[in-house]
Amino acid sequence: MTNIINYLISWLCYGDEEVAKRVAYTADEAALKDHDVLIVPNGLLGKDIVLPDMSKPKTDNPAKGKYIIRTDILYNTFFFTSRAEELINPQRDEHGRFAAKYSLLGKNNRLQIPMLDEHARLLLKLLDAPMPPSGFDHIYLTHDIDAISQYRHLRGALGGIKRGEGKQVLASLRSIHSDPTYTFPWIIEQDAKVPKAETIYFVKRTQGKGFDYPQYCLWGRDYRRLKHMLRYSNAFLGVHGSYYGSIPRIEYSRMFRAHYLRSDIDHMQRLADAGYTDDFTMGFADQAGFRLQTTRAVRWINPKTYQLTPLTLHPLTVMDCTLSNDNYMNLTEDEAYFLCERLLSKIRLHHGDPCLLWHNSSFTPDSYHHSLYEKIISCL
Repeated sequence: MTNIINYLISWLCYGDEEVAKRVAYTADEAALKDHDVLIVPNGLLGKDIVLPDMSKPKTDNPAKGKYIIRTDILYNTFFFTSRAEELINPQRDEHGRFAAKYSLLGKNNRLQIPMLDEHARLLLKLLDAPMPPSGFDHIYLTHDIDAISQYRHLRGALGGIKRGEGKQVLASLRSIHSDPTYTFPWIIEQDAKVPKAETIYFVKRTQGKGFDYPQYCLWGRDYRRLKHMLRYSNAFLGVHGSYYGSIPRIEYSRMFRAHYLRSDIDHMQRLADAGYTDDFTMGFADQAGFRLQTTRAVRWINPKTYQLTPLTLHPLTVMDCTLSNDNYMNLTEDEAYFLCERLLSKIRLHHGDPCLLWHNSSFTPDSYHHSLYEKIISCL
């Protein structure tokens, strides 16, 4: 348990080990003799999982330069970054996901406020330590390749013909660049406007059945050409897991994102056991915001076993369909842009990592995602 406590304190101090040594996690106020800030535990970390105190941290100043934080901000950090909330609340949506509407964050209108980063700023302020600089630390522009094309497979072509889209089907069959889903050249052009960003494309490795349909052939000409183009653009390839929870063995990447953002505690443990090091799933599908209550990457602690794993969770800021789908937020373009701008401003303040998810299939002529994505890119 000591290693978890030390890690969480260090993480709250933005990794500054010397500053972290000045913080004690104990109810014994005598510890202030050797420390500058004391966080009073509520006796729950490592024992029971309960709902955290989400009020503003209560602080005392018993002596000059010495402070006591009586709200257990360490437990709050563990609670949200480990996803312990999902052990307490069994509610799930139609896809088996823990949705924002079930979370304390959605119910208390806290999803757009990274509470743990605010805790960290309070701690640094009490310690009279340097605040993180304003601006982004890392920028992740990510794209899930659920389908390479709309018409260049049998079911897609037949469906297009049935809907009276024969001309579009023939154009796609002649050249994949005429297919409405093959928007990769445009995406590459847009992402190149943010030279400091890491661009990641998550590639499906599934059987292509049910919610995993369609599966493109990883040995086919279309994908091989696309892979070459992505590599040439200096993009990284990650693994896009199956809807049904299977985890592919590691071959070309240790970066992972679950299909439909379907992830739970047991699934994350299997990821860690399989050797994956970076997970980009941690966002709610039904609402944009800070599911982990932070803008920064954090190592995952299994709330069942209280083990600090090697798996790093990267908070997902926003997903395209979360903004526009009528079963999610159903925002207009202006409303979506305003929300994204507000989230990005929070990330800048806390020197965090914006992580955007736009599918290549979202940039269709009948959606606003072309213009919205251009606007968001210009903000980075």
